[in-house]
Amino acid sequence: MGGQDIKDALGRNIKFFRAHRQLSQADLAERAGISITFLSTIERGLQFPKAETLFCLSRGLEVEVYELFKGEIVLDDETKKLLDRFSGDITKNVVQALEAVYKQYEI
Repeated sequence: MGGQDIKDALGRNIKFFRAHRQLSQADLAERAGISITFLSTIERGLQFPKAETLFCLSRGLEVEVYELFKGEIVLDDETKKLLDRFSGDITKNVVQALEAVYKQYEI
């Protein structure tokens, strides 16, 4: 499975969850903090978002990040490595954000 297949599956899943939650592209884009144009290119499989954007999209859709990749996808070794990297990036971003909050509010 190539990178384009992953982009296409991600786009289909985002569109599915968005429609299921009766959200417009504008609604989800606002929730995720991205432009409508960027969301549209992701849904059409033309671009792959950064890990932070995936996290924001999943929060906006009220699903876990991994659910955005569900489907009839059989992951090859290269794809598994890519997803592991994104998972690590997401974890790193969340930890950094929590540390900033702790520091700001002296928790």
